[in-house]
Amino acid sequence: MDSPEWANLSDEELLEKNISKLGLKLEGTELESLIQKLYDELSQKNLVFHPPCFVGDEWFCPVGVPAIFIPFFLTHERLRKLERKIILEVEGETESWFMQLMRHEAAHAYSYAYQLYKKKKWQQCFGLASTEETDTYRPRPYSRSYVIHLADWYAQSHPDEDFAETFAICLTPGLDWRDRFRGWKALKKLEYVDELMRSIAGKPPVLQPKVRASDFDCLNLKLKTYYGRKRKLYEDSYPDFYDRDLKQLFAAGAEEPHRERASRYLRTHRKQIMDSACQWTNEKKFRVHRLLTRLIDRCDELNLHVRSDDPALNLHIASYITSLVMNYLFTGKFKRSK
Repeated sequence: MDSPEWANLSDEELLEKNISKLGLKLEGTELESLIQKLYDELSQKNLVFHPPCFVGDEWFCPVGVPAIFIPFFLTHERLRKLERKIILEVEGETESWFMQLMRHEAAHAYSYAYQLYKKKKWQQCFGLASTEETDTYRPRPYSRSYVIHLADWYAQSHPDEDFAETFAICLTPGLDWRDRFRGWKALKKLEYVDELMRSIAGKPPVLQPKVRASDFDCLNLKLKTYYGRKRKLYEDSYPDFYDRDLKQLFAAGAEEPHRERASRYLRTHRKQIMDSACQWTNEKKFRVHRLLTRLIDRCDELNLHVRSDDPALNLHIASYITSLVMNYLFTGKFKRSK
């Protein structure tokens, strides 16, 4: 497939382009085979409904609409490159990650197509789909009442997501979920969803409205507007800077032998510290990167220094950053426990 003209533009020029004018589509891209892979997985379960897929601004299944929207930036490497530069990661860029997300969204589509959320046993198992959604939730990392599929213990965020994560686990080829979740309370949910799948096997959906991407006008904006909104969404209210904490980690005063500016040290080891914090918290790289940037700036303002020959320093810093991020997951803000 010929590369579009906009693929050769600079970032500045590309950001001025309207997303809806880029001519993006799923057909003819590498995503087409992955969508077919989802359909094959559903067919293996004798599930005959194949949710239609469209290009959107993010991963989502519109409420009440049995269709899957896939982020536009996944349709072309040039757009993935831009996403990676601005947001630091590309959600769903690997095949395994893409399929995890597809199975999750397919679950929502099935819930709507077969009106599964209205079933009494579904509500007894997962709760009411009408439960009010919130921007934050309090995950319990060690809870065995929920399956673990996507990051951030997402099944715990809402009854709909609990079902979607459970459905995705049941759909995953080659996964022995009975063994994986043996002894977990979540196993009962898995057994119910497996039973539910069997009950609708071979049956057409109850609801299958005609869906047009134009009904969800989410791409009629410039790329720079899209990323401005996305960055603002990820740039949460940062706390007052933790001067006391930073002074415990580092020391104030002039540079001495074996000591260097804390800000320089953090910049040098930023990737290692960020990767460690993201690994243990599953938080977005962009948020952790921004938090580190703020802390680096504050270290400069406080004229803090560090013993660069301290072998445990990276561990201490990563632990501190991780604690801030975990507080964010529980409260929606980067604040420290009192």
